[in-house]
Amino acid sequence: MPDPRLQRSLRATFLGMVVNTVLAVGKMAAGFLGHSHALVADGVESLADIFSSVIVWRGMVIAAEPADEDHPYGHGKAEPLAAAMVATLLLLAALWIAVNSVREILQPHSTPEPWTLVVLLVVVVVKEALFRFVFREGTAIESGAVQGDAWHHRSDAITSLFAGVGIGVALVGGQGYEAADDVAALLAAFVIAWNGWRLLRPAFGELMDTAPGLAVVEEIRAIAAAVPEVRHVEKCLTRKMGWHLYVDMHVEVDPLMTVERAHAIAHAVKDRVRGKLPKVRDVLVHIEPSRAGRRVGGTGEK
Repeated sequence: MPDPRLQRSLRATFLGMVVNTVLAVGKMAAGFLGHSHALVADGVESLADIFSSVIVWRGMVIAAEPADEDHPYGHGKAEPLAAAMVATLLLLAALWIAVNSVREILQPHSTPEPWTLVVLLVVVVVKEALFRFVFREGTAIESGAVQGDAWHHRSDAITSLFAGVGIGVALVGGQGYEAADDVAALLAAFVIAWNGWRLLRPAFGELMDTAPGLAVVEEIRAIAAAVPEVRHVEKCLTRKMGWHLYVDMHVEVDPLMTVERAHAIAHAVKDRVRGKLPKVRDVLVHIEPSRAGRRVGGTGEK
């Protein structure tokens, strides 16, 4: 049976691809016909959104593949890798918009047509609604790649909003204010670049096996410490691989206990953690003899 999280991520990504294709064509056509560089730049960013959605789509499919001989821990790293690539596309889109905005500011051109404001209003409403839907799906399945794809939609809405303000200033100001929409596009580029950087950092963190939040680690330690005959959880190392967590822990037991009994306790710890936290894919438990003076159920570090 297909993973429901994969189905949700693919559904959200596919919807974004369809909407972006329609908007990219519409915005670029309106930009050329309506003499608005900001609208053309907005359309180009929608094209970048399509490519980012394709990357997310492929990343989700690869991440959902089961472990094999070459990838014993699965393919979960494809998900943060896709998120990093999406964030990089955001940064490149921001750079492209900024460079072209400066060029257009330095070159005299016609005032945008008034009807381009209507096009931008529709774009802002559609892209903001799409952002909210895709981001909600990405948060629900804890996918940085899908959340990154959502922020592409939000950045598109921001670009369109800035472009609308710029075109409005150009229309009201008249002669001498023709470049107002280009200035607006330049400001939007900085906002888009900030969002790209904000997405890139956690993606790289996951690729570098940065530990999840302290609350998650403490919850795992508490679950393990509650298993009968576990005297102390000495270490608990946790890393995220796609949608799943992998845990390595050291637990202390009675030093006079038989190997067979200690082995059974290790399995009990593993089963308890996985049973309480479904997102934990595997738990590697190392058994150690308890040290003198350690209280049963303690969770302090060495």
